[in-house]
Amino acid sequence: MPGKAIGHYPTEPLKCWNKAKEIRRQYYEDYRTAHDRGGLRWGGGAWTLDALVWGLGDDCHLLTTEPYSASIAFNKELSAKCLEAAEAKGYARDLCAYVRNYIGGIILDKYAFGGPFPKLDFIFQEQLCCSQAKWYQVVSELEGGVPMYSIDLSVGPYKELNETRLQYLVEQMQDGIEWLQKTTGRKFDDWKMIQAIYNECRCTSTWAEICCLNKNIPAPLDEKTMHSLYSLATLNKPSKVVADYYEELLDEVKDRVARGIAGVGTERCRVITDTQPPWGFLSLYRYLESYGCVSVGSLYVFGLEGNFEVKPDGTWGARTTPQQAGITFNNREEALRYYADWNMSRPQFQHFYGPEYKTEMLLRIAKEWKLDGVILHYNRGCEGLSIGVAENRLGLINAGIPVMTYEGNMADEREFDEDRAHARVDSFMENLGLERLVAAHG
Repeated sequence: MPGKAIGHYPTEPLKCWNKAKEIRRQYYEDYRTAHDRGGLRWGGGAWTLDALVWGLGDDCHLLTTEPYSASIAFNKELSAKCLEAAEAKGYARDLCAYVRNYIGGIILDKYAFGGPFPKLDFIFQEQLCCSQAKWYQVVSELEGGVPMYSIDLSVGPYKELNETRLQYLVEQMQDGIEWLQKTTGRKFDDWKMIQAIYNECRCTSTWAEICCLNKNIPAPLDEKTMHSLYSLATLNKPSKVVADYYEELLDEVKDRVARGIAGVGTERCRVITDTQPPWGFLSLYRYLESYGCVSVGSLYVFGLEGNFEVKPDGTWGARTTPQQAGITFNNREEALRYYADWNMSRPQFQHFYGPEYKTEMLLRIAKEWKLDGVILHYNRGCEGLSIGVAENRLGLINAGIPVMTYEGNMADEREFDEDRAHARVDSFMENLGLERLVAAHG
């Protein structure tokens, strides 16, 4: 690393950036105004099997909990009020910070995008992380008994998925479809659900392909930018609008690679992070850039909604979609079985079952994305994705990968010390033999 040349790569804004902002704005507006147009509002997480709900019609609008709560966290003033409201009602401060922001907003009757909180008509959730189903149980109670159904996804790592476990998921989905019909009084349309599954597979595979383009030097995207892009899949991954947008984005990122356009023009050091950043302090990425250091992504950014597979050459690539494989679903059962398998292969699902899975994926990324180091967040706001992080650190160090850790909370600014985090970066960069580029960031 000492003496590594400073990059002087051309940079330019993404041409499709404003389109992403408009899709996100329209998503939250559609949720707010759903009842005005005769539609339904429902709640679920970023890992909810939301393609199933599309069988009720395309006027059922989801408020996805995690990205919505991250939007609250980004607004420090609103977040402080929501956190305090939740804690005043007795919700513990060591509870998931997303949960506290979300239920605090309900208690205050404040919608992050203005006005009172638009009430849910039903909840269709899943359970994998420790707080997910309980989160919505509280939401249901706070909103006067909103009907709720939850699917248990905790069937073990993908490599151990067998017929029994797969059938367990399929039967829950079948029951969930019956529950959706009974709860909403609507007839379920298998074809609409199948089209949503096709779109979700296309969406999550395309995002993985975009992430893989960051193996290039210089990286065409930086992680801070990618946070605004991957979130579209967390909001509405079965949407044709989002799947089409990702294909447009893919074409643009391929063009950036071909022309040598960089996410950070001074790239000379490449790292990744592991989990959610402190959303109120995304300037941390700009501080890294003051050293010519670019975060080319994270396991979270790649694997929360991206679906990967090992390619014939042994490297990670985008998982082949059913459309690409020539697979058609002739009935509900076939579609549900494929959909269950597709979701269980998500990278972010794997390390709930042991730190070794996360370490293995981080080591793969370090090699294939040509990293100089890894930054790990001791994130007190998310127990599920932070469990085992100390073991991950040791695994990386034992493999010869430089590691920096810092403490914080993705959605509670009271637990993040910005000056201390900067000091950690300074020490890490010094260990890598890098000095700040004063000319670039005075």
